Amino acid sequence: MTDQQSATDVTEAPEQPTEVTAPPEGPTATPEHVEAPRKDRRPLLRAVLRWTAAVAVFAAVGASTAYGITRMERTDVPGLRTESDGRWAYPALTRPPLPSGSPAPFARANHTNAHYADLRALVLPAPEGATEDKALRGSDGWLATKDFLEEFEDARREQIQDKLVDAGLRHIAARGWTAADGTGTRVYLLRFGTVAVTEEMVSETFTAYDTPVYPVRGADLYERDEDFPVAPQSKNIGLTPYVEAKPYGAEQVRLAYLSAGDVMAVIVQSGKGTVPALPFQQTVVLQSQLLE
Repeated sequence: MTDQQSATDVTEAPEQPTEVTAPPEGPTATPEHVEAPRKDRRPLLRAVLRWTAAVAVFAAVGASTAYGITRMERTDVPGLRTESDGRWAYPALTRPPLPSGSPAPFARANHTNAHYADLRALVLPAPEGATEDKALRGSDGWLATKDFLEEFEDARREQIQDKLVDAGLRHIAARGWTAADGTGTRVYLLRFGTVAVTEEMVSETFTAYDTPVYPVRGADLYERDEDFPVAPQSKNIGLTPYVEAKPYGAEQVRLAYLSAGDVMAVIVQSGKGTVPALPFQQTVVLQSQLLE
């Protein structure tokens, strides 16, 4: 073998160019362009709707419960139930209309502080559940003087009657009742001609500081009721409260005199054992408001 032949044998054939084929066109040409299958979102939507409905129901129930609690009395709410403090349930008080031509309240024309409204309509009504004493309503709502005098001891009645006549007593309106707890209440409104006469009857004829001049029946020994609160008292009405002092018998008596313009009010409460102070104070304050 010649050198020329050897060189020819070892010479490699030239490489043939490799044909490059272009990738097919279209969205599926490469994996990057392959769309993922769509997920079914309906179960998620149904879950959201269920939770939304549940929240709405709880909100409605909570709102209705809150409204119901606000409409309940304190003693009806579990956990807030408290015992009654002994006050009586009086009906809503309304002042009677004034006769035509009467001066308005607090007007300068009423400088005498006279009551132009019907005196019978100014008597405090009985509380709920009480039994009214119809005998104290008198004839057409006017109580005879002799019936008022029965509140006092026999030996004092004639003297009291003379003083009432001398003072020019015009009318007496009254109301009495027995509450559910057995406490008896009598309210008397006596109208006189002027404020000066009324104040004199209260401060000089019927009351002294420590004890009433004419004690009502059922009690012999009284003392000033120093526990009567000052705050509820009206600035335009004079008040003199008393309470039967110990030792008292089977019953106790509470007594109050009010001076309100041309009207003197006498309020008496009595009951077995000890007469609670709160219903008595409540009765006096409400009667004062009607007369103010």
